[in-house]
Amino acid sequence: MASIKDVARLAGVSVGTVSNVLNRPEQVSPERRALVERAIAELSFVRNEPARQLRAGVSRTIAVVVLDIANPFFTDLVKGAEEAAEQHDAQVIVCNSNGDPEREARHLRLMEQQRVLGILLSPVNEDLSTQLLATQRRQAPVVFVDRVTTAPPYASVAVNDIHGGSLVGELLAATGHERVAFLGGPLSLRQVNDRLYGLRSAGRGLRVDVHETSDMSTRGGAEGLARVLAGPPDSRPTALFCANDLLAIGAINECVHRGIAVPDELSVVGYDDISFASTASVPLTTVAQPRQQLGRTAVELLLGMAGDEPSAELPQHIVFEPELVIRSSTRAAPQ
Repeated sequence: MASIKDVARLAGVSVGTVSNVLNRPEQVSPERRALVERAIAELSFVRNEPARQLRAGVSRTIAVVVLDIANPFFTDLVKGAEEAAEQHDAQVIVCNSNGDPEREARHLRLMEQQRVLGILLSPVNEDLSTQLLATQRRQAPVVFVDRVTTAPPYASVAVNDIHGGSLVGELLAATGHERVAFLGGPLSLRQVNDRLYGLRSAGRGLRVDVHETSDMSTRGGAEGLARVLAGPPDSRPTALFCANDLLAIGAINECVHRGIAVPDELSVVGYDDISFASTASVPLTTVAQPRQQLGRTAVELLLGMAGDEPSAELPQHIVFEPELVIRSSTRAAPQ
């Protein structure tokens, strides 16, 4: 692989001139810049950006560690983070924990070794104090994303999931549903528990049967619905609230397979309002989260914390309010 010295030798200029062409081209005459650019093209030179940042002592890389990159919610969140990072001449790398705490810990160790500018983290659980404090000691800020926290060393950007769950409870109670099944899991995830708590607290007179899922995928939704329907027909719920849209879409697909009409026999509600929600076989009633805004806000907060003079004006804990989007998958309870 060609080095900067090879480029300088071929172009007949100093290493400093090549460096200026790469970093401060306006300081180099057009003639010398053309010589260097031809040499770069001939040698297929690509500069070692990590080495350059290491010498400068400044990284422009932000790590985003998400629970499940296959979930469009996190895809949209990362898209928003990338848009904000690019505006500040930074880049984003994505790590997928896949809901595995050991894998998450490995990603955090690796990102610390890479000396990233900071980390946006959607954690598997709350027990990350040792690993995260090590990162904080290096003064690399950590922003929790999609998780409310008030822990002093960390910032957070999240959505009020208790309120989101309560919106669903109010809708189902107002449309005459009395027995509701809840699908989500693992229940150790704060988001899942908050959405369930909101459902129970706002659903006046609702009887809620909880069915924990091992993950939040369409497969988990199909398997969860099979358990919901395993009981006697006269004890089945008239509504199903899923902790995310993937679960809800999986449940609707399973209803189609079993010949169960949605919403005539079973109303289904999701959470997130991913792009697939409005185009599902039955357009999905769901709770909308500002997914890209979460990512953009988290990056802005992180950059404010990572500067030479950290901003005291930016709030450390930001909570957005979700909105209920009613579509064709819900109706009044059958009589």
